[in-house]
Amino acid sequence: MTPELIERARAVLRTTPVVDGHNDLPWAMRAQAGYDLDAVDLTADQSHRLHTDLGRLRAGGVGAQFWSVFVPAELSGDDAVSATLEQIDFVRAMTERYPEHLRLALTADDLESAREEGRIASLMGAEGGHSVNSSLATLRALHALGVRYLTLTHNSNVPWADAATDEPVHGGLTRFGEEVVREMNRLGMLVDLSHVSADTMRDALRVSEAPVLFSHSSSRAICDHPRNVPDDVLAALSGNGGVAMATFVPMFVRADAIEWTYAADANMTAHGFSPFDTSAAATAVQQAFAADRPRPVATVADVADHLDHMREVAGIDHIGIGGDFDGTPFLPAGLDDVAGYPVLIAELLRRDWSEADLAKLTWHNAVRVLREAETVARRLRAERGPSIATREQLDGA
Repeated sequence: MTPELIERARAVLRTTPVVDGHNDLPWAMRAQAGYDLDAVDLTADQSHRLHTDLGRLRAGGVGAQFWSVFVPAELSGDDAVSATLEQIDFVRAMTERYPEHLRLALTADDLESAREEGRIASLMGAEGGHSVNSSLATLRALHALGVRYLTLTHNSNVPWADAATDEPVHGGLTRFGEEVVREMNRLGMLVDLSHVSADTMRDALRVSEAPVLFSHSSSRAICDHPRNVPDDVLAALSGNGGVAMATFVPMFVRADAIEWTYAADANMTAHGFSPFDTSAAATAVQQAFAADRPRPVATVADVADHLDHMREVAGIDHIGIGGDFDGTPFLPAGLDDVAGYPVLIAELLRRDWSEADLAKLTWHNAVRVLREAETVARRLRAERGPSIATREQLDGA
């Protein structure tokens, strides 16, 4: 990539920085340091153990970050809810610790204000419907604490929605799952369709009155993995107003990385680690496997191929970026950490993307979706109160 293109990319990001849809730093901090911000100073270079620190967020031109308050599906019931609350508590503590860098953001206006102040807007997204334990009251509590999207599932089905990487049980959303979507619309919480099955995607698009989000999913036509978005769903985003945010996870970017990643995950499990474990011991196991069995390496051009296709099918107003930093052990060459965004923008400039289109990709689309969800919520709150429906009432379970 030429220095001239990199400088043009940095200029774009100075005006319209990246709203990144998904970063797993909170879980990485839990795994590596028990959330101890004295042990891990995020103002210092943490590249030896994390994809993310404040200096590299600045260098990457990140202006707003959805921090994932993820908990693994192995946690269920009240254990999942409690761990989610701990994740939320960490994000709030982090923003309070670094007020010169971060600002807690709850609305689209907060994103714009943070940008004007030169701070990084910090939003929260809960990853997986198990985090609410089939309780609409718990959903409302997470929203009150600042969570602005819920990914309906993680890798496993929940009692009211099918996941992309599990055997289908419900055929999409159950009646209670539809009620979850309606209540999220009433709250102004974005319906995140990353991780869900294609049928769940289609059901959510049918039910939702507000724009939906894919916080970290790429194109299934380019890489045929169930975590990616099929073309019919991408095409439907123009009618819904939603945004699909391309991710950098290699097995969602390159088809030849899928089999390798499944083998690496099996190796982690055989050694007693979750594939999502980012502790030093788990990382050593991952690195040893990669040294013995070299992995297919995704590139910036591979990611750009997804964005080209997603722009063609969904339209420029309906795409964004969700890197999944600190949520995956490996990344494309050139996108090794959160400082890499200028390289991706430079590649898109090289492909003759206009600066106006890049501004939509990085900033304007995500801000618009959040603002439109807020508008829908105001209307719905005037029409109806909080839902007190239960899964047992609606699904008979």
